[in-house]
Amino acid sequence: MTTRTFYSWVLQALQPFLRRKLQRRGVEEPGYLEAIDERFGHYTQACAAQSGVAYVWVHAVSLGETRAAAVLLQALREVMRDAQLDLKILLTHGTATGRAQGQSLLHDGDVQVWQPWDTPAVVQRFLQHFQPRAAIVLETEVWPNWVALCRQAQIPMLLVNARMSEKSMRQAQRLAWLSRPAYQGLTAVFAQTQADATRLRQLGANVDGVLGNLKFDAKPDAQQLLQATAWKQSLTRPVVLLTSSREGEEVMWLDTLQALKDAPLDAQHHFHAVHWLVVPRHPQRFDEVAALITQRGFALSRRSEWANGPEAAPADDTIWLGDSLGEMALYYGLADAALLGGSFAPLGGQNLIEATACGCPVVMGPHTFNFAEAADLAEAAGAALRVADMAEAVVTALQMVGSSADENAHVQACWTFSQEHKGAALRHRRGVASSKKPTPHPSALSSPCFWRRGE
Repeated sequence: MTTRTFYSWVLQALQPFLRRKLQRRGVEEPGYLEAIDERFGHYTQACAAQSGVAYVWVHAVSLGETRAAAVLLQALREVMRDAQLDLKILLTHGTATGRAQGQSLLHDGDVQVWQPWDTPAVVQRFLQHFQPRAAIVLETEVWPNWVALCRQAQIPMLLVNARMSEKSMRQAQRLAWLSRPAYQGLTAVFAQTQADATRLRQLGANVDGVLGNLKFDAKPDAQQLLQATAWKQSLTRPVVLLTSSREGEEVMWLDTLQALKDAPLDAQHHFHAVHWLVVPRHPQRFDEVAALITQRGFALSRRSEWANGPEAAPADDTIWLGDSLGEMALYYGLADAALLGGSFAPLGGQNLIEATACGCPVVMGPHTFNFAEAADLAEAAGAALRVADMAEAVVTALQMVGSSADENAHVQACWTFSQEHKGAALRHRRGVASSKKPTPHPSALSSPCFWRRGE
């Protein structure tokens, strides 16, 4: 029995458990209940042979990858236009938030389905049904059977905007018997940073270039920023946002706010000097975080209840809860500083690029290994500040927004930082356009560019 065969057998055995997990998850996020059979290779959409449509498969597992996919798809459509190729997009996701966001990226003739579960039978059904001409995967999603079966079918599989943290690399190395053939089997890999490229090469990947992060080229929603500007005009206090918070971090934050609230008058004034806003990372936790806030004795105001924006003069102990999807630009535009979720617990941090693109300075904790280079570059540029813990983060944010000079300097640093790191979309366009077809045997000579007409 080969290692991949054993892996496939395990995933096949886990299918019933995945179905039950999706059913449970769907209670809180109904999106997970949609078209469950797609995950196992059963589709209601017409197959490619019947429709005559030729697809390029683009996989963006979750919300962050889907936002990057918006930039990639624009570049990809330009490549296809220049090559005079009539290709449609087959867009796949693993999470409900990614799928919901991805709907806005579809053009006429494009198709959106769930990612196929990584067993040979499911992947075969997926490939036979849609017959993609190429596969493009964003950031980290390297599945052994996807790679092996695409290579077997001579379908190029590209890993773009690729990143690999030290933690993820160590995990992959422990499973080198499975991960190394998968990374070696990729047609091309385009890394975000040199550090990512080094780690990917250690796993066997053929890294074709270091092209930067596509997320720097993503444009924040202009309408949401205008809305935020309009709402801010009625506010008399700055706004401090805890963004993309993860389980356990809200408790740290509320503990810190409670201490400020209960402190002597001079310190208490600092609690009331700003509006406090929290946006949990996962929508299924909105109600949980709401309950945490009210249990601590704070008044609660939810975004879902705002008719014309937040109340300009709420009760002094009010905390705002951002309980909506797809509105991060609105929240960053409303905020004067953001505390970076995922960085105060050992979770690796969330991506701060969107915050800085909206001109919102970031205060981050010690745990940023998932986006290490972006965090380090933002800190060096003055767009982000690093602190030891949540208590220091709250104090630092209060100091920042309490000084017009400091706040303006950090805001300007955000604009500069965002502008200086654009250009990944153009580099990815060139990289994808020059990529080659996979060869059936490793020893074979390089084959022609798969984008060329007539290939």
